[in-house]
This record gives sequence, C-alpha cells and structure tokens, in this order.
Amino acid sequence: METRWFLSIVHSTFRRGNINFETTLELLDKFNIPFNYVHVKYVFKASDPLKSGTITIEDFRGIYRAIAHRCELHELFRIYSPNHKILLVPNLVTFLRTEQFHSDADEKTACEIITKFEPIEEAKKNKEMTFEGFIRFMSSDDCGIFKMEHRCVYQDMTRPLCDYFISSSHNTYLISDQLIGPSRLWGYASALMKGCRCLEIDCWDGPNNEPVVYHGHTLTSKISFKTVIQVISKYAFLVSDYPVILSLENHCSPKQQEIMADYMTTILGDKLVVSTIDDQMPTELPSPEALKFKIMIKNKKIGTLEETLGKKGMDSHGQTGEFEEEQTSDEESDDDPSHAKQPLLKKRRALWKGSVPPRKKQRIKKIKLALPLSELVIYTKTRKFVSFEDSREKQVFYENNSIGEGRARKLTKQLANEFVQHTVRFITRIYPKGLRTNSSNYNPQEFWNVGCQIVALNFQTAGVQMDLQNGRFMDNGGCGYILKPEYLRTRGTPFSPYNVTGNHQPVKLIIKLISGHQLPPSSLSRSNKADPLVVVEIYGVPEDQAKQQSCVVKSNALCPRWNETFTFNIHVPELALVRFIVEDQLSLTSNDFLGQYTLPLLSMNKGYRQVPLFSKLGVSLRPASLFVHVWYFQQ
Repeated sequence: METRWFLSIVHSTFRRGNINFETTLELLDKFNIPFNYVHVKYVFKASDPLKSGTITIEDFRGIYRAIAHRCELHELFRIYSPNHKILLVPNLVTFLRTEQFHSDADEKTACEIITKFEPIEEAKKNKEMTFEGFIRFMSSDDCGIFKMEHRCVYQDMTRPLCDYFISSSHNTYLISDQLIGPSRLWGYASALMKGCRCLEIDCWDGPNNEPVVYHGHTLTSKISFKTVIQVISKYAFLVSDYPVILSLENHCSPKQQEIMADYMTTILGDKLVVSTIDDQMPTELPSPEALKFKIMIKNKKIGTLEETLGKKGMDSHGQTGEFEEEQTSDEESDDDPSHAKQPLLKKRRALWKGSVPPRKKQRIKKIKLALPLSELVIYTKTRKFVSFEDSREKQVFYENNSIGEGRARKLTKQLANEFVQHTVRFITRIYPKGLRTNSSNYNPQEFWNVGCQIVALNFQTAGVQMDLQNGRFMDNGGCGYILKPEYLRTRGTPFSPYNVTGNHQPVKLIIKLISGHQLPPSSLSRSNKADPLVVVEIYGVPEDQAKQQSCVVKSNALCPRWNETFTFNIHVPELALVRFIVEDQLSLTSNDFLGQYTLPLLSMNKGYRQVPLFSKLGVSLRPASLFVHVWYFQQ
C-alpha cells in the first residue's frame, strides 16, 4: 500500500529521468514532511557520490526515508501494530490511552486522528493508520509537549488585577543598548505582538511643544510621544483582549503633560480608562475580564481616586498640582544612571498647590503635575515604595510600587514572606538596574517567586531571561495574564520561596530524552555533523533549581539518539518552568547554542512528545525538535 502511494507521487517527476537538488526539495514538499535545507543537502550529496548533481528514484527514496522514517517512531509503531504495517482503530485507542495518557480516547477519537493525519486514501477509507500517518501524527502539535488546552485562555480572569502575573517590558522604545542605541516605534508593536501587557514610555519635553520618548540623559534617539500612542492604539489588542498598562516615566513640563493627556484621550478614545466602572468608588482592583480592550495609565497622581471621581466632568485644563518626592521618576536614582545627576530629595508628599502652609526648609523638589494627566490615572497610581510596614499602614489598593532589582533582591532574601504578603495586596513592578546599559536582563523567576506582578524585562535582549519570560506567558493562551497560585494571592499567606512548607504537593518529574530530529546546524560547523548534547533545567523556588545534562552524540545532528532518563523532585510545581537546551560540544569546556524550549511544568503533556526548538531570538527552528517521554505525578 505504501509503495503504491509513494510511486504515485514520484512517478511523474522521474518520468524524464533523474532529478536535481531543487526538484528534490519540491518533491519533499509534496509529501508534507517538514525538512531542513542543510540536512537535505547533506543527504543529497551522500546519495550522489559521482557528484553528477542528480539522483535516481531509489536515491530519492533513501533521502525521504532518512528525513521522514525515524527509527524511534518505527520502534514505537511496531509495538502497537500486530502486523507491523498498520494500526487498526482499537490499536490506536490503546496507544493513546496507554502511552499518551489520553484517558478519554475512544474509537471516535482514533478515527478523527486517522482522518486528519493519514495521507494514504486507501488506508483512510479502511480506518487504518499506516506508518506514514503515524509519523505525521507524532510530529504534529497534537503530540507536542505543550498542552493544547493551555493554548487558549482557560484560567479564571475575574479576579482583581493584583492576582495575576502580567507580561511587562522595560524601556519598550529601545531596540539596543541604553546609552547610544536607537529608539524605535517597532519596540512597542513587537512587544504587543508578543503578548506584552505593560509598556514603559519614558517622556520628555520636545521641540514645538511635542513630547518625545527616549532614555533621558543619554544619546539614545528620540521618537514622538504622539506616534507611540498611535502605534499602541493600533497593536494593543491584536494578540490579546486583556488590558494594557502604559507605565509613564514622566519628565515633562505641565504644558507638555497636558499635550500628552490630550493625545492619549483623542487617539485611544474609548479604549482609555478615564473613570472607574459605573463611576463608583471600588473597594478592590477590577479584573482583566472587566477591563477587556481597555488601556490604563500608570503614573503619579495628585490626590485620591475619590477626589478624581468627585471632580468628574469639571474642566481641569491649565491646572497643575505639586508633587514632592525623593526623585523625579519611578526609577530609583541609585539603580538608573539617567537619574544619577539628579538631586536626592528628602520626602514624599502629594499636595494641592498652596493647600498646605510652608514648612521648614528641606531639600525638597516640587514636581508639577498637570491635572488632565493626573486624572487619567485611575487604577494604577504610582506610589514610592518606602517599606512593607509603610505600605500596610498607608497604601491603598489602587496604588502600586516600582522597586529596582537590587533592592528587590535584598528584600526577597531578607523579608520574603513580607514581600509575598505585600504583592497579595498591591501591584508591584520590578525593573532592571540602570547599570545594565547594554540592556541585559535579570532572572525574573526570583521575583515571580514572591508574587511580583509586573516583572519588567528588556524585550529587545535575547537570552535565558527572555526564554523564561516567553515560557511563563505562553500559558493561558498567551494573553499576557497568568493567574498566580492561591498561596501568592491569599492574605495572611505563610508562603516563602526560601522555606517551602505547608500544603504544597511536590511532584516527581521523569523525562526520558529519546532522540533529536533535524537539529539546527552549528554556526561554527560547515555540515550537519554537530556533536549535540541536551541540558534540562528547572527554574522555580531555590529548592527546585536543578540542571541535568545528557551525554554527547558525536557527528550527528540529523537523528541523534540518547535514551537517557532525568528525574527531578519539584516542591512548588505551580511556579516551576522546564527548559530544554540543545548545544553542540566544541570542546570539553565550550559549547555552541543550537536551540531551546521553555514551558511551565504544569503545561507539559505526559507521554511521547515532540519538543520544538527556538533560536536565541525566539524564532521557530522547525522542524528541529527533541523526542521525549514525559511522566510526572504527585509524591
């Protein structure tokens, strides 16, 4: 049956004789088997020892089998195929239930799979699956390691905003370093297309009363604030329906702040949150569901939300208030070189201009804030973080804090549980220290561990940190909001990532690394003869951090086999991420990165699964993949 099917596809192509490399690629396309150009080129050359530039039909059959007929899949197929040629519907049901942990699989499920993946019409009519169909099924997303049900929004989206991790970028306008790099509108479009829901806009006075966006006190280029808002308006909800937060780092004069407010009001229109739901004073933050297709402004605010609601409808044009603070932005001056030359001020207060008698002279700089901009701040009022005790006593639910990574790291180690209890109540933003002038990133996991909602990263900088970010927010349909575990959103929670006790249900994770398929060629190799190895890493609470490495397979990137098993004991599975890294061993001390894939532990399918690979820049390397067997269970 398979031979007739194969010949029916290739016969017309070989009617005129042998074929060249380009025709070989076209013919492989007809078989609907993804392939890597470099690997096919290598196998083609091996099939043409005389270097004639052409191959016979038998040579092509060998190339097709080398690319498509993976021996590890054939071994699995033979186990469940009585005659080693076809899977009958009952055989396929048994395979799905036994090996793929598909407990609900029945004959209807099996027939749907055969209809979807079996390429041979005769077998499809007989409700049989040949090895050709099995290959296509096992290589599909249906057998991917990431759970299909997690590819759409499935979590409860009706909880208050502070109950979610929120995908967040830092210096969104930059696409390079933070000293002389270019600012580009594409930074905003790109972040939004990656599911980012919190964008940073660094605003400064520009010429002709046009506010500009750039990294202040540096040589980074400038873009207009107006065009930034236009781009955000266009791209905000193309990937996710859930709310976007614009985190303003506002250095503008009151006059240009009014222009900013006018642009946001007119360009964003109904998308902009300008009042509370039903104009009533809430007692907690609204949910992502309640704010679908809405954009919120995160900035300093004069007075309270109650006062804003009381003044609703009044003309605030031209009015300003004075805001006294230790510094002029959310950014802490010891973390951000763009503010290093600005004076450290002593005290923080929000005042109506002239409403409080002058006090004794202090080193206080009064920052003027235009009321039209202030009154656009509804649910996300910025409040300088002083201490956890201060926040417990004075902070209200719609106020949020920004803390530099250095200070935040000290707090996670010294006062972890207090940090967790703080983030239960208040949205907390973490941002990279200013010394990261090359736009490098910190490890976001340590701040997710204490419940920080807005862990802002430089999206323009590839690396393990962005791999973790992408892996975390791949969950829940990639909508940019991930519901935090219950112990990170319950008041009075005893949870600390440094002392895991209580009602956690540890998981034993067993990963059998079976093989690789069409791995990307090393950038330092001229052929596909890489020496690949695989590293499996666990990111989570400190006790769960782990790494295990496979042996090296010499000179084989097309179909390396490992058959190694890795076992991990994971104490807090809800926070754990699993990262697969494929490297080419160049020497005993040096490896070349080939690809990676990161996903939440609880988004992993059990059974025989394909692990897709992505480049350093997050680009799919399909068909490059790993073939693994996954099993995990509560201990």
